[in-house]
Amino acid sequence: MTENNATKRRVRTTRIGVVTSDKGDKSIRVTYRYSVKHPKYGKYIRRATTLHAHDENNVAKDGDRVEVMSCRPISKTKHWRLVRVFGD
Repeated sequence: MTENNATKRRVRTTRIGVVTSDKGDKSIRVTYRYSVKHPKYGKYIRRATTLHAHDENNVAKDGDRVEVMSCRPISKTKHWRLVRVFGD
């Protein structure tokens, strides 16, 4: 691999959401809320997506605000990794 190819790694997306479940071992479920503009009427609609994330040290608890980052598939549904837990 040349140095050029190594520097062209894509930027990984991050999301900030709230932990809705921490029952699995090393796994959390994060709800990410966002708004989208309706294409015809222009009104903003609230949407939510549930992300399954890997929490290696089981530090995130139910109700915590966390930042997750996309990563390689860890299991069938887990494609995100915990980056940090906010101190709210």
